[in-house]
Amino acid sequence: MSMTPDIQASRVLLVDDDGAANEMLREYLETEGFFVSVAETGAEGLAAALSGAYEAVVLDVMLPQMNGIEVLRRLRLESQIPVIMLTAKGDNVDKVVGLELGADDYVAKPYFPRELVARLRAVLRRHPAAAAGHPATLSLGTLEAETESRRAHVNGKALRLTTSEFNILVMLLRSRDRVSTKEELSLKVLGRARSAYDRSIDAHVSNLRQKLHAAGCEAEIETVRGLGYRLTEAVA
Repeated sequence: MSMTPDIQASRVLLVDDDGAANEMLREYLETEGFFVSVAETGAEGLAAALSGAYEAVVLDVMLPQMNGIEVLRRLRLESQIPVIMLTAKGDNVDKVVGLELGADDYVAKPYFPRELVARLRAVLRRHPAAAAGHPATLSLGTLEAETESRRAHVNGKALRLTTSEFNILVMLLRSRDRVSTKEELSLKVLGRARSAYDRSIDAHVSNLRQKLHAAGCEAEIETVRGLGYRLTEAVA
């Protein structure tokens, strides 16, 4: 199986208290070229995720003592490492809360390991260098995004964005006056087609909008009803 070197060497932290399932998933992920470590409690998983030793975290919502939602909340105070949440099938509350707290994606249990691998690869590929023909730095007013270093600033002050939020920002900056549809954003940012009731992109955009506003950004994310989003400069 052909895999790009950066994904092949990716170190993944699995945080789940199901020992038997963890072992099977670890073996599957390792055959797919990932290096996998396991943490079975929320506290252990949080400490490991903050260690800087991993490129991505697969985080179960149902954990003893400290659940996955709380782990994610604390993790996002200090780190923007990509996180995929494992949620109960049909539990839309966990999905929405996880996305609002900064999760990059989610997979509902029970799931096929192949689906999780696809989601992991999609998340890990969302670190592209500046594409040919595109400038390395994109800006609108006091807002800047550096595509190679993957850093964003407002008035020179760094924005702490998740992987998905940064990629949405770059897409909106590149589109400028053109509306970026939810379907485009889902395909390019989440790596999957958008279903009729999928609110993932809306949650990520809401988070990004709040962070821009809190930073005093002059640019605003405009909602174009029935279509998608567009980045505009606020009118004084």
